Amino acid sequence: MPVTSVVKDPEALSLTVHAEFPVKVSRLWDAYLDARQIEKFWGPVEYPATFTRHDATPGGRSNYHMTSPEGEEFHGYWLWHEVVEHKFFEVSDGFAHADGTPNSDLPVNRMVFSFDPTAEGSKLTITAAFDSAEELEQVVEMGMIDGTRSAMSQIEQVLMDLRNYAQNFGTDTQILSDTQVRITRLVRGTVEQVWRAHHDEQLMKRWMLGPDGWQMAECVTAQEAGETYRYWWEPLSTEAGSGFGFTGTVLETLPRSYERTTEQMIDTQYPATVNELTLTPNEGGTLLTVLITYPDAQTRDMVLATGMTDGMEASYARLESIL
Repeated sequence: MPVTSVVKDPEALSLTVHAEFPVKVSRLWDAYLDARQIEKFWGPVEYPATFTRHDATPGGRSNYHMTSPEGEEFHGYWLWHEVVEHKFFEVSDGFAHADGTPNSDLPVNRMVFSFDPTAEGSKLTITAAFDSAEELEQVVEMGMIDGTRSAMSQIEQVLMDLRNYAQNFGTDTQILSDTQVRITRLVRGTVEQVWRAHHDEQLMKRWMLGPDGWQMAECVTAQEAGETYRYWWEPLSTEAGSGFGFTGTVLETLPRSYERTTEQMIDTQYPATVNELTLTPNEGGTLLTVLITYPDAQTRDMVLATGMTDGMEASYARLESIL
């Protein structure tokens, strides 16, 4: 059991968790910043978590929900305030409604996650501060202490699995729900390099090609919220068929960290999707995450059946060779 103590301090209006792990700080840090990993231990054993957004940067946001054995979902969110790599990060942690809006009927606490090296590995200290004694008691009565112990009992296995994640540079597709798919790829390059590769028109034409035999004939990028982008691909051989393209609008952006856009296939009646790109520094390079929200399961399955994952992997491999 990694948790060494859980201390409730009524005078300081805080709850502090101390835990120790036989891995170096960077390994533990990556587990908390990788949505695939943190969702394996953020919720209690009986209430697994799913993170649909997790951009670990000041001004960023995380959206998650825990699912009960009966299938009921309990939603929460983080607002990211400060991040010092491999040292600490600070977030506001609150409850949310199903649509992601804050639930003001329940407490919001300020959480600081501190990471320190030890002779055997690393130490994690999580301090949650509340605005009143009543709010502190409310979350304790809701089972926060037992839930934290249950959740963190899973982290040792996750840290073992993380070695495999750290070595896996291939594109991975996970179905999160009837309407959401998460695609991840660890790219050997810095966050700045990968962000530029998604916004520099000439650079995009060199790598965002999908399978061999295609070229990006048109690339108009969008940098700010409200701007519209347009991409068009054509086959190198006329025997391969006609071209295709996508257009959309930037809905939200946190430069070098997060971008949310719409995507519509040009000259078709296919429903539009919402795509969320997140870039997170990782010991192996940059963890690239794309969360795609489809209108329904039928559209989701139709797109996945086109070989989308293989095409994205070919592009990301080409990007790595350029970086």
